[in-house]
This record gives sequence, structure tokens and C-alpha cells, in this order.
Amino acid sequence: MSQALELASCRPLPVERGKFNDAAVIPYGLTTDHVFRAMSEFAEFLGFINEQLVGRSLPRLETIMMPANFSSLVGEFISAAVPKHCKGLVKNLYHNGHPDLVPAGVYHGDAVLHCDQGIEVKGSRFAKAWQGHNREDVWLMVFVFDSNRPKDAAEGVLPRPFRFSLVALGRLEKADWKFAGRSETSRRTITASVTPGGMTKMLANWVYRDADAPAVPRRAKKR
Repeated sequence: MSQALELASCRPLPVERGKFNDAAVIPYGLTTDHVFRAMSEFAEFLGFINEQLVGRSLPRLETIMMPANFSSLVGEFISAAVPKHCKGLVKNLYHNGHPDLVPAGVYHGDAVLHCDQGIEVKGSRFAKAWQGHNREDVWLMVFVFDSNRPKDAAEGVLPRPFRFSLVALGRLEKADWKFAGRSETSRRTITASVTPGGMTKMLANWVYRDADAPAVPRRAKKR
């Protein structure tokens, strides 16, 4: 694979201010500008890390980490970055507390095991079938992105830069979730998925949308 193409893919595509929906309903004083800043900081972080890795002949971060772990990294970074810009929200400091962001000054030590106030933040490569661990009444904000995966090189998928393609937000109720079953031999964690009705709520209240994001990864041409 061309080292030049790999190097060109280090820097994520810029988050574009003009692709935000300023009419989106967003709670707790959070604004599209706050979201823009948090997303841009992740893009800058990933670009810096990738340039350091590729400069040492190592793979980019998104091609090293397990896909689920990389999605978690996106969500965790955004959760940490948003409170820098939005004074109405803080990171939930309770270990595995829910949701990720809670209203500032409401909970002792900004830590709560579970509450129905605040915003749960997810990163996902998929524009549907978003998941959580439980059926919850919660504001859910999903950051959908496109990037390479560890298996891409073996499957002939060309290097490409990370990009955000969609941010969707909605106030979901328990009825907007459906538990996803598993077989007796499965070892995966039981999860709940957002129903089509919940998806409709969130997509109708989109915060960021990049219509130019690719739907299918490009593959290397056979010689």
C-alpha cells in the first residue's frame, strides 16, 4: 500500500461549520458551536496521533484499535471535550455512571450512578441500530463517523481519512428502546437498540450532517 496514501489519510477531514443545524433542539445550554469545537478537537487529536504513528512506520490509530473500542474512544473524547465549552454540562465522574454528561452543580462531586438528566454520548460507524446497555429515559447524542478498520488492508480497502458524517440527538423514552437478544453460545453483552421510532426522533433533530460522506469504502484496484 502506498505510504503517500497512508500519510494523506492521517489528518481527518475538517468539521464544517456550515453543515450544522442551528434549528436543532439541544438541552442544557449546549449549542452547535460547542459541539463543533468538541468535534474539531477530536479531529485535531487524531491527526496528531496518526502523524506520529505513521512517521514511525506504524499503522494509524483507527486501524490498530478494535472497532468497538475506537467508537468508544470517539464518544469518551467528545464527553470530555464538551464541558470545556458548555458550562451547563459536566462529565459524569461516577465509574460507568449514566449518562455521560450531567447538569453542572446538580450532583455531589459531579458523580451519579444513574439519573434521567443529562446527555448520553455515543460514537458509531453506523447510521442506524444504535445501542445502549439498558432501556432508558435519556437524551442520546450519537456521533456517526467514517474511518478505516483493522481488517481493511487485508480486504483491499484503501486508506482514507476519518470524517464525521452525522450527529443526531433526541430525548428517548423506554419505549424507544428494544432489548437485543443473544444466543445461548454468545458471549456478547446484552444490549438495547434504538427502535425505528426512536431513530425517527433523533434524525429529525439532527445536529450535524455531511451529505458528502461515502456510503461504501473504496477498494484497491486489482492489477
